[in-house]
Amino acid sequence: MGHKATTKTYQLQIRVSPQEKAAIRRAAKRAGLDMSSWVLQRALPAPQAVFTSLVGQLGRQADQGSYLWAELNDWLEGLTADEFTIAVAVDPELPLNSYLANYLAAMVELTAHRKGVGPPEWTQDVAPLDQPVFASGIQGLRLHLLISSPPPFRRRNIFIDTSVGGRV
Repeated sequence: MGHKATTKTYQLQIRVSPQEKAAIRRAAKRAGLDMSSWVLQRALPAPQAVFTSLVGQLGRQADQGSYLWAELNDWLEGLTADEFTIAVAVDPELPLNSYLANYLAAMVELTAHRKGVGPPEWTQDVAPLDQPVFASGIQGLRLHLLISSPPPFRRRNIFIDTSVGGRV
């Protein structure tokens, strides 16, 4: 997918030491970039790189799951439709267990719906869970979760009360 070059009409100066400037110059050269492009790439990372990084953290830090899901939720919600489409276009291909892969796919599908764009193709490759998973073990809440769970989550056998754009 080609991207139109953005016309740059403003200038930003930062003060650095001679050693910092030399380090930036070396790093930019190793990356095959000019210094401005190298600094800009780090200051404003591409949406796809941020998405892959956040998903990678989910796979590595299960104990921090709810915080990471919230961070991913907030980040996805803050993207424009175009940024979202670019960010999630490529399957992050990270070793997530079946539940995490389904939760991620459902979150991406729900966000796509809310932003008025189609979900990325890779979400179709994530097979739904064999057994239902409920956000609460309280038997009396299951009917509520069955009814109120967003459709992308229900289709994947995950029953929650809210997701992207909402908080419990």
